[in-house]
Amino acid sequence: MSNKEYRPTLAQLRTFVTIAENKHFGTAAAKLNISQPSLSQALVALEAGLNVQLIERSTRRVIITPAGEKLLPLAKATLDAADNFLAHAHGATGSLSGPLSIGIIPTVAPYLLPTIIEIVREEYPELELHIVEDQTKHLLTALRDGAIDCALVALPTSTPGLKEIELFEENFIMVVPNDHELAGRDDLSLDNIKDVSLLLLDDGHCLRDQVVDLCRHAEFNPMLNTQTETRASSLTTVLQLITAGMGATLIPESAKDIECTRLRLTTAHFAEDVSASRTVGLTFRASSTRVDDFELLGNVVTRAFEKVTGRPAQETS
Repeated sequence: MSNKEYRPTLAQLRTFVTIAENKHFGTAAAKLNISQPSLSQALVALEAGLNVQLIERSTRRVIITPAGEKLLPLAKATLDAADNFLAHAHGATGSLSGPLSIGIIPTVAPYLLPTIIEIVREEYPELELHIVEDQTKHLLTALRDGAIDCALVALPTSTPGLKEIELFEENFIMVVPNDHELAGRDDLSLDNIKDVSLLLLDDGHCLRDQVVDLCRHAEFNPMLNTQTETRASSLTTVLQLITAGMGATLIPESAKDIECTRLRLTTAHFAEDVSASRTVGLTFRASSTRVDDFELLGNVVTRAFEKVTGRPAQETS
């Protein structure tokens, strides 16, 4: 029989949620920066207070019990509500304020972050923005685990338990060596992708997947391209290779001014009626109570994109 006077602590709820998300005690303890015995004690105290077994332990794996599955979304919602309470306590209610952690993919962060921070400092001085740059798959894991509040990524992610706000459509631009026959053109078709030796980012980068998908629409397999044996973990490295005459690539338009101007690279643009773009937006936990904050932050990001690219963000469906 459960103790009706018992009230779980936020630390105990966070322990349960982290174990359930990672299904491994060692990993959960490392993420919470506590010892494994302390983690186990917190879970035992929670289960004893509720008189409910939440996690089934075995020598090989961690299993969430049926009762645990029912209580897990409520525990997540409680933690999100507590985080939202603290955020509003740090600043004026109704405005973007307090601590907020955002994950950003590497093909967005270097190009929009300076302008995002500039707008935030001017319009939301009480916002404490914490930034994590990483690949999409790692950001989504951090988001589900509660390590970050939202993530700026290419959409859709099709991740259960997360919601998305589409912010803008970003065109792809082809970058080629200065003496390439496509240099300077503004009427490219998808078929022109076959005319270049594509350099791609390494596995795990969403931009790589987007470019490969675009190639499929052009009925072209970039994996048959010998240049794909050369891959890099950053867009800057890829463009440095193009400067050295090794192939060509596609970049998001927000990267053009910083990367191509600095390296004196030549670009080529797709025709206006060619669909060669990606959708960028914010994703966050469906249980989060900070939707208003995310909408305000999304507006900041959209305006930063417009300022960097010099054009209005396209409407998204």
